[in-house]
Amino acid sequence: MSIVYLFAFTSLYVQIPGLYGNNGIIPAKTQLDSKAKTLSARIQTKPTLLWLAPYIGLNTEYMMDVLALLGIFLAFTGFVSQKFCTAPSFAGLWSLYYSLYQVGSTFMWFQWDILLLEAGILSILVAPLRYRSLSRRRVTSSAPSDNIAFWLVRWLLFRLMFSSGVVKLTSECPTWWGLTALTVHFESQCIPTSLAWYAHHLPRWFLRLSNAITFVIEIGVPLLFFVPIRSVRIIAFYLQVFLQVAIILTGNYNFFNLITIVLCISLLDDEFFYRKKTQKGDNAMRILLGKILTAAIYGGVLYATYTLFSIRITPSYFIDCDVGFTKQQFDWALSRVVPATVYIGLASLAVIIAEALIASVLNYTGTFSKLSTIFTTVSFGLAAAFIFGISTVPYSNLHPSGNNTVVPVLRHWHTRLNHLQITNSYGLFRRMTGVGGRPEVILEGSNHIDGPWQEFNFLYKAGNVNSTPPFVAPHQPRLDWQMWFAALGTYHQNPWLMSLAYRILHGQPEVLQLLDTAKSPFPTKPPKYLKASLYHYHYTPWSQRMSGTWWTREKVGEYFPVFTRDHPPLIDYLRNMKLLPESDSDSASNQVAPWLKALLDQLRYLATRVESSLLMWSIFSAGCAIITITGPSSSSARK
Repeated sequence: MSIVYLFAFTSLYVQIPGLYGNNGIIPAKTQLDSKAKTLSARIQTKPTLLWLAPYIGLNTEYMMDVLALLGIFLAFTGFVSQKFCTAPSFAGLWSLYYSLYQVGSTFMWFQWDILLLEAGILSILVAPLRYRSLSRRRVTSSAPSDNIAFWLVRWLLFRLMFSSGVVKLTSECPTWWGLTALTVHFESQCIPTSLAWYAHHLPRWFLRLSNAITFVIEIGVPLLFFVPIRSVRIIAFYLQVFLQVAIILTGNYNFFNLITIVLCISLLDDEFFYRKKTQKGDNAMRILLGKILTAAIYGGVLYATYTLFSIRITPSYFIDCDVGFTKQQFDWALSRVVPATVYIGLASLAVIIAEALIASVLNYTGTFSKLSTIFTTVSFGLAAAFIFGISTVPYSNLHPSGNNTVVPVLRHWHTRLNHLQITNSYGLFRRMTGVGGRPEVILEGSNHIDGPWQEFNFLYKAGNVNSTPPFVAPHQPRLDWQMWFAALGTYHQNPWLMSLAYRILHGQPEVLQLLDTAKSPFPTKPPKYLKASLYHYHYTPWSQRMSGTWWTREKVGEYFPVFTRDHPPLIDYLRNMKLLPESDSDSASNQVAPWLKALLDQLRYLATRVESSLLMWSIFSAGCAIITITGPSSSSARK
């Protein structure tokens, strides 16, 4: 989790000036325009640490830098040393990311951001309150409450995966039901990798089979997460990780797949990492019985896959498949499964809490030790029951029948706490876009109304047909992502796009840093005119790949009309959207030490000298180097 936080904070930090700075696309200070006079009232309006900026003499942009840098520091220390993987540290990480999320607006309204916040809450429960060295730990260092906390992580993983699979079918998207989604996905996803081009050209029968397997891993396998047989869960772990690695290789989904893999660790146990010698007798028989039951369960999964997807071998010795059930049958099954999983989850949690309470009573001696352990276990049990209860509200929305399982008081509490992102609804790729061609918005500038028009290149998104699709994850170029979403709608639905046009016309360097300045058609002065066109992109055929071209494209039409820097309708529109504040309401009330601003400016300068994804991997490599160097000495000290 520290590594995921490290990538998330670093990725956001390098983009703060262009996205949220005073001259950014959506200035954060415009979102902190509260009429409340007291700090507590402002925090109630929008809970964020950014309200503290005036008290230390910083404006909002500098304060965002401070919060992001603090997040990077806390995450890095937790990465290189378990001494800092404590509940207070993770509480700090959550608070910092949540504070930035509060002003993130459209550039942070992604499922992985709320997933990080929800997983961050659970990290506070999983992490110890304070670090204890190995010499001071018990032989069995885990507390009874640990199993309760890890159960919540597993429940989050179940909701994430199961919902992501179900929504693909409940959306009634013809590509998912026709098992043709993957014939489109690798070409139409937001920022594909170069391997996605090769995946797109795999045999059609293989992509259809892969589509069916995706449904099995996302919908069928998560139902086995709570089976009380460890070998069943371990196989489920490998299947989930396999899917995430496949996605990482073909798509740039920032830290989303990494955090999903982290959640998958909840399917494992200590024995997976520290293998014990197999004991004879009853234990050996139990292991053998577990293997037999595991084989039977996954044999059933294979048979269900064969039946439900009508898998068959064609006369050409290819494997073909089709969805072997109707939408009505799936709806009927879902109406039973959603309530059933809630009740099974409740029963599973009750068993975990009961086992923890029994362990608290039987495994501890001494009145104080026993009472404190019981109190901790009861507290964790109540917290887990509450979190589970409110999580059933968004989860039950998968099907109307699930509403019968939601107690009204839980719906009330979920509504009250919804802004904290403690529990959320999930479901990626509900409908496959780009079936008729990948839509892309291309910005074009000129110094004359009649042209010639020259294109602006972005750092990562598709534009130049000869540019190689990059590997950029775990960095998330949020502007590139939003340009992909903008292409699916109109510019009227994306007011930030007008702000982007305005900043380009005024040559704002902070915003231009988010574009490919090395290939800018206007390196010295911004263009006088700017417009946008909509294109449809397709991968080049296999036979043309050796020419060096990755894409072909055709122009669809105008996306937004010609704008100038002094275009009155544009300025009025941005002013009405509060993207152009009329006065500087963000001045610090006190003078901060000049050295602090100089330090922040120097760090910002250094960060801009390195490509973002390279910067992130450099920090990660530095952490690995520190662990490698300090590892032997730590091992010697323990000995």
